[in-house]
Amino acid sequence: MELPITIEVWQKEKWFVAKCSELDFISQGKTREEAKQHLLEVIEIQCEEMSAMGTLDDYLGECGYRTQDGQLTQQAEKYFELLKQV
Repeated sequence: MELPITIEVWQKEKWFVAKCSELDFISQGKTREEAKQHLLEVIEIQCEEMSAMGTLDDYLGECGYRTQDGQLTQQAEKYFELLKQV
């Protein structure tokens, strides 16, 4: 299954934090890449578990995804803006 997601990564003290807002999952690592890899592992494990329990489609629907022509798509467009306060 190919799932379109956004991964945000930032440094918090000596750790890097990776977050997928669409699915509400978060992880950390010692490097950016490690944090991202840990997050992808969490997503994969959680999706496998929910699929085995028969709850994956409901969860993805709650997260704003739908199946269209056999592919998962997001129901709403996302807009990102980086704001800097002075």
